[in-house]
Amino acid sequence: MEPSVKLGSRTQWRQVLFPFLLPLFCAGLSEQVRYSIPEEMAMGSVVGNLAEDLGVPVRDLLTRNLRVIAEKPCLTVNPENGNIVVSDRIDRELLCFQSPLCVLPLEIVAENPLNVFHVSVVIEDINDNPPHFLQNSIVLQINEFAIPGTRFGLESAIDEDVGPHSLQSYQLSLNEHFSLVVKDKAEGKDAPELVLEKPLDREKQSSQLLVLTAMDGGEPALTGTAQIQIEVTDANDNPPVFSQNMYKASLRENMPSGTSVLKVMATDQDEGVNAEVTYSFKSLGDDIRYKFILDHQNGEIRSEGPIDFETKRTYTMSVEAKDGGGMATECKVIIEILDENDNAPEVVFTSVSNSIPEDAEPGTVVALFKTYDKDSEENGRVTCFVRESVPFRIESSANNYYKLVTDGVLDREQTPAYNVSIIATDRGKPPLSSSTSVTLQVGDINDNTPVFLRTSYLIQVAENNPPGASIAQVSAFDPDLGSNGHVSYSIIASDLEPQSLWSYVTVNAQSGVVFAQRAFDHEQLRSFQLTLQARDQGSPPLSANVSVHVLVGDRNDNAPRVLYPALEPDGSALFDMVPRAAEPGYLVTKVVAVDADSGHNAWLSYHVLQASDPGLFSLGLRTGEVRTARALGDRDAARQRLLVAVRDGGQPPLSATATLHLIFADSLQEALPDVSEDPLPSDPQSELQFYLVVALALISVIFLFVVILALALRLRHSHSPAVSGCFQSGLCCKTRPEVSLNYGEGTLPYSYNLYVASNCQKTSHFLTLTPEMVPPQDLSMEASVEVSATEENNKTVSDSLASTHQAPPNTDWRFSQAQRPGTSGSQNGDETGTWPNNQFDTEMLQAMILASASEAADGSSTLGGGAGTMGLSARYGPQFTLQHVPDYRQNVYIPGSNATLTNAAGKRDGKAPAGGNGNKKKSGKKEKK
Repeated sequence: MEPSVKLGSRTQWRQVLFPFLLPLFCAGLSEQVRYSIPEEMAMGSVVGNLAEDLGVPVRDLLTRNLRVIAEKPCLTVNPENGNIVVSDRIDRELLCFQSPLCVLPLEIVAENPLNVFHVSVVIEDINDNPPHFLQNSIVLQINEFAIPGTRFGLESAIDEDVGPHSLQSYQLSLNEHFSLVVKDKAEGKDAPELVLEKPLDREKQSSQLLVLTAMDGGEPALTGTAQIQIEVTDANDNPPVFSQNMYKASLRENMPSGTSVLKVMATDQDEGVNAEVTYSFKSLGDDIRYKFILDHQNGEIRSEGPIDFETKRTYTMSVEAKDGGGMATECKVIIEILDENDNAPEVVFTSVSNSIPEDAEPGTVVALFKTYDKDSEENGRVTCFVRESVPFRIESSANNYYKLVTDGVLDREQTPAYNVSIIATDRGKPPLSSSTSVTLQVGDINDNTPVFLRTSYLIQVAENNPPGASIAQVSAFDPDLGSNGHVSYSIIASDLEPQSLWSYVTVNAQSGVVFAQRAFDHEQLRSFQLTLQARDQGSPPLSANVSVHVLVGDRNDNAPRVLYPALEPDGSALFDMVPRAAEPGYLVTKVVAVDADSGHNAWLSYHVLQASDPGLFSLGLRTGEVRTARALGDRDAARQRLLVAVRDGGQPPLSATATLHLIFADSLQEALPDVSEDPLPSDPQSELQFYLVVALALISVIFLFVVILALALRLRHSHSPAVSGCFQSGLCCKTRPEVSLNYGEGTLPYSYNLYVASNCQKTSHFLTLTPEMVPPQDLSMEASVEVSATEENNKTVSDSLASTHQAPPNTDWRFSQAQRPGTSGSQNGDETGTWPNNQFDTEMLQAMILASASEAADGSSTLGGGAGTMGLSARYGPQFTLQHVPDYRQNVYIPGSNATLTNAAGKRDGKAPAGGNGNKKKSGKKEKK
């Protein structure tokens, strides 16, 4: 039976105490979820239910994105049921080498909210590695004089398993010279040794072949073998001796190749060849073989390849000293690698928010990251900070985890995204640092009100525009995104009637274009106000308003309208009477016209188209005043006719015509022959005058006959003094028979009183017509005949009536110098045809137009009977009432201004113009066209 040797008692105590010390060691760890699994589990095997152990509902696994954070994760989380399953091969020997306790830490990250869970997985060893020797064949040279009990060290077997599955015993093949013992060496290394039990005799047996078997404690046990070739040599009774059994040295990483680490030394008491010692490495692994070199003669150990602390921190090796006689001795060399700060820290983001709302509260977690530094101690301690001046800060978490949180107010309109650079710096000397950038997008909220490009809009639209045409466009800007920045437009208020607003204008909700729904008329609607609203589509929506003022511009679409002179309802024309003694410049009459347009389109000018005697009268270009240009000559006809054209200032201009009939006469009796003459077929006003005179004469005769007949009958039946007194001086009776004359629309109503005086002694009669104002709605004429009682008082009554009713002509209707157009009230300023150059001149022009319409309505004007007129001028004098005259003051504008005149007409002065006390006759009928 082959002899076997158990390991030392120290190893046995470790195996016995380890199961009891493990719970104590685990209790010292931070309380966390812990699992225990054997190595080499099949892929897909379930380790445990993490969702249940962490208290995370299964329904939240997908939303929380539960996952394992590791460079090469061997375990993953099933997002459907929360189980931790094996996703890669788990080799305990690669993870923990020969550590008694192999714990695999897992970092589980969950989102919504962000959190990190720490899970420990204990990897249990299985007997999957047999013991093996680094050298399959071992050669020992033993002197034949070696005494029994001499020990020869052998190479230890290697078993990567731990605990009961590790190397447990050695067994040597059966022989008579050697036995096997296990020497408990430092650092837990169990090295077998051959013990010489019986002296050797080279002459009998020069060599022997032994088999060394190493066994572990598995079931079944795994073994490994090595052959020992023993060569018997001549006697060498003193082996080399090292100065110390164990050498220790320190070496900084990254030292250049050839750096001396240490020097071993061994001495031999023999002489000659047996005292010559050489050095060599024993049982070198691949991780050491190419890192160090040994000088065989002097025992100096030097570095050969790059030494990296992060790869391996300690190197343990055996050095053998052998003399010339073949005797050898071993010593152990331990080289400790010192860390240098040669690794910059790293920053790895484990979770980053896709978008941060701009109204996020300070302290909101936006990213989670971890730092790594392969160095140790101070060289591996990392601090982080944000390089830029951004509204974010770093908060430290656990186990080198950090949170990036908001630290200020975010505004997407100012900064839509942030590029945050995180600087990680270790505490080495000198310190090393690295930078990692992350881009954070800021999400939009509806926090900006639409802003119009203008504070208000002024739109000018010419009248008679085509319906449906675009007249303006408003625009508002909203810096928000998507529906928060999509602006729509609407009309929310107007000074127009709400029911008719949509028939005037509309606005396109998308483009802000304002459309006219109808053709505007400047004469009906000159301006109107709108309030437009811009509204975004956010939740809640925000809006802004803007005022839009629409001005309707004027076009020359109204021809001038002549107010005076006008035609009778039957189409006949009236006449004006001019004294024969009228001097040059005497104001004969005035053509009054108005235009419904505004500005230049309402700026009227007067022109003579036809005249019986072109040189006899002059016409004011802007005033329409007809004046005598020279005195009446003997050869001049007493009856004159003027055809006047009234033109506005539009382009092209529009016009109207008026016909003036003028008669030179000092009294009505003198004018009657001209009136009674057969007028030209083209002059219906002359015919009307003729019939009027005949009718007045006939009425006077009939009325006188009736009065005389009534007096005669009364005298026959009564001789009362009162009756006879009718023939005394004075008037005996007064009657007012009404004569109704109906006028058509547009005529100017007047009433007249007809006075007839008789003298008992004489047969002469006189007729007087006086004007009397009547209400405008009563378009009638009144006539009354007054008969004198005695002839002898006829002259007295006639003088009395003349003194009472024939007052000097009133010149109130004429214009003063201040009322006439032109610069500074100049009389001839209007003849230039230029537009007034200041507001004062424009106001005088307006006063002229209004005074022309209002003077005829004045009961005290000179249109009454005058001396020698027999009252005929009152019959044909016009009476203008202001209610029949439109107010056209707003139609005259001031150049360079948008304002129109609104002041009342100027006052009329009472000064008589050149020409004296002549009588003026005006027609009160509107001329028919």
